[in-house]
Amino acid sequence: MCGRSRCTLRADDIPRACNRTGAPVRTINMDSYLPSYNVAPGSNLPVVRRAEGSDVDGFLLHSMKWGLIPSFTNKTDKPNFYKMFNARSESISEKASFRSLLPKGRCLVAVEGFYEWKKDGSKKQPYYIHFKDGRPMVFAALYDSWENSEGEILYTFTILTTSSSSALQWLHDRMPVILGNKESTNTWLNGSLSSKFDMMLKPYEDSDLVWYPVTPAMGKPTVDGPECIKEIQLKTEGKNPISKFFLRKQIKEQESNLEEKSLFDESVKTSPLKSLKEDPIKEMKDEQESDLEQKNSCDKLAKGSQPKRLKHEPVTADDTGTQSFVKKGDDDKVKSSAYMLPNEETAKKQTKQGDEEFVADLKSGPDRRDKLDMILVKKKGNIKDTGGKQPTLFSYFGKK
Repeated sequence: MCGRSRCTLRADDIPRACNRTGAPVRTINMDSYLPSYNVAPGSNLPVVRRAEGSDVDGFLLHSMKWGLIPSFTNKTDKPNFYKMFNARSESISEKASFRSLLPKGRCLVAVEGFYEWKKDGSKKQPYYIHFKDGRPMVFAALYDSWENSEGEILYTFTILTTSSSSALQWLHDRMPVILGNKESTNTWLNGSLSSKFDMMLKPYEDSDLVWYPVTPAMGKPTVDGPECIKEIQLKTEGKNPISKFFLRKQIKEQESNLEEKSLFDESVKTSPLKSLKEDPIKEMKDEQESDLEQKNSCDKLAKGSQPKRLKHEPVTADDTGTQSFVKKGDDDKVKSSAYMLPNEETAKKQTKQGDEEFVADLKSGPDRRDKLDMILVKKKGNIKDTGGKQPTLFSYFGKK
């Protein structure tokens, strides 16, 4: 696609650019041509075409409006120069608007460069495309004439386009047909309908076509001047400190993931599939044997430490209460009989022995009454010290 161009050429430079140097070239309507850095459809541009009529020889330099208005357009219609400012070269022999122009409506358009926009979401960045050495480029075009209701004849033209070159595909999928040598310009102007136009209407693939970004302000046709072709520096994400920060963070995360993966691979290598090959039943047996060994060691520890105190020291109500508290608060291993039963059995035996002594004292007669009272008082005091534990035989007789 070609919707904007730069043409600041002088009138006498245009025929030379189109390889028309052998004979003088007449000019038509050239006073309407205004050199511009930002030419849009509807503007006037010089066009090189063949002279019409058998009595006229040579070529003409004719200033026409950019944007084709076919001759069969209704005279009362308002011309729309943006409707056909480009024509697809692949279909010019099929569409009626262009097919009738092929015999005598071929022409050349010389410019210094053209603009194309790169779309990035809702944003569009224009680029200026031109030849590296600054020479003019020549486009293949078709022209026609139309008479309006007032009897005025208007000459208009359209620029042919083709698929984009391999170097410009990133920018746009279409580009103007550039005729890069004298042979191609002569064939387009003078060739018969039998000429192989397909050989010329191809993308321009030479490496001397260059480009650079320009100000988006030139998107408005009213903006004109050298600033339209001034190269600008685009803000890239790599120059943004914030984007650099997140880029470094992403790199660190990737490095960390690679390190973790490497450690995992090393662990797999150093501990091969040995555990997967072992018998699971054997592992369960080993675990059970290990648990039994731990339990036996715990039993030995309990038997080796606790009974010494039980054999040589009397068990008081405070000791019984402490053991009861430990029994309720600890885990299942602490609740095992190997740890708690020695204290409880000893306490029961001593309690039973005390009860038997008390009954014996009752049977001994009234002369033992004083001793009985002393025992009851002592036992009652011990019960209060237990902090609300279960009543014993002593507490029963004490309450009476």
